[in-house]
Amino acid sequence: MNQSELIKKVGSSMYQQLNNIGYATAVQTLMDMQILSKEDYEKWRNGQVPYLEKVCHINLKKLASVLQEMKRYAAKNNLKPSYTFYKQWGRKNKSTKQLRFSKTGNEYMEKLYATHYVKNKAEETEE
Repeated sequence: MNQSELIKKVGSSMYQQLNNIGYATAVQTLMDMQILSKEDYEKWRNGQVPYLEKVCHINLKKLASVLQEMKRYAAKNNLKPSYTFYKQWGRKNKSTKQLRFSKTGNEYMEKLYATHYVKNKAEETEE
């Protein structure tokens, strides 16, 4: 996948998510682009995979490009970034385990993965 294909696919995924649910997420974009399977996503959410990048079917440079393009798309379309705490599914006790996206745990990359981009409510009422 070259850079222009990547940009088109990210834009298409985000556009669909925004129209369907009002916000766009990195994990859904990765699934829409067939970089991440639903099964692997569920394994990660259930704590069976140590970090999300391990099960993404693309190299880390392209993965970073997807996240950066999501950020650019959000800025161009005046979307509000909203950090989301991803916790492991199925844990009943109070000590919720925060899931990791990257092998390194780099704070900047973790935030890019965990950010949801939300439609601006004021603009929705203008349409």
